Amino acid sequence: MSSLRTQITEAYKTAMRERDQAAVGSLRMIQAALKDKDIAARPSGVEAIPDDAILSMLQSMIKQRRESITLYEQGGRPELAEKEAAEIAVIERFLPQAMSPAEADAAIAAVIADIGAAGIKDMGKVMNELKARFAGAMDFQAASAQVKVKLTA
Repeated sequence: MSSLRTQITEAYKTAMRERDQAAVGSLRMIQAALKDKDIAARPSGVEAIPDDAILSMLQSMIKQRRESITLYEQGGRPELAEKEAAEIAVIERFLPQAMSPAEADAAIAAVIADIGAAGIKDMGKVMNELKARFAGAMDFQAASAQVKVKLTA
């Protein structure tokens, strides 16, 4: 059992003991998504997805909720937007501490130097390396824009 998987299970047990229904619901949703990913990975011989895949799954869950919040706010449903924000707070507990913009900028510069990226044609290589090194800690949408600026300058 992976450490992230264990953390999610322990958080679920704690939320059950504390009768925190909002957290229990969010954690059940995470566990269900995790089980779906495990089942989807079985044909390729993987019994349980690794931590980096769990991080990726959690990040996509947060992205989905942020999109829902925007739609709910546009539709005049603040109570549903608040529910989604509460789910994001639960999911974010399992992600590593996010990098500050200055840390992200330094990390991007280091990766560009490490792989010797010379132009925009190397953007894919840079992004893949950033994802491998900083999964869960970096906002890759913002990083993509920064990499593009650095490689075209």
